[in-house]
Amino acid sequence: MSIPNEALQKLVQEIESRAAQAQQQINIVKTQIAAKQRDARLLQLTSSEVRGLPASTNVYEGVGKMFVLRPTGEVEKRLVGETSELTSDVSSLEKKLHYLETTHKNSREHIDQIFRSGARG
Repeated sequence: MSIPNEALQKLVQEIESRAAQAQQQINIVKTQIAAKQRDARLLQLTSSEVRGLPASTNVYEGVGKMFVLRPTGEVEKRLVGETSELTSDVSSLEKKLHYLETTHKNSREHIDQIFRSGARG
């Protein structure tokens, strides 16, 4: 039972477009992961600096075009919250990356399988 050439060609084009789309998504997700990891490192550095300050130190946070005085404990709490949020974002992006890499690998394997079966026939 052989598949006609036109149908085979259409199938290969569809699989190749899925593989290309998965590759584009992989690149986007990798960039997002790198950006979130960079932000998390920056927050951790800031958090360690704030922890090293004496409790009586005035700490100001930027709000729009002005700065607001905040207690160091409140700033530390916000930084820890943002860091944990970024960590969970990175975790979900890594799951998405794994899915996309699997999709890309499977698409490539299907294309190779079609060419191998076409070469035999």
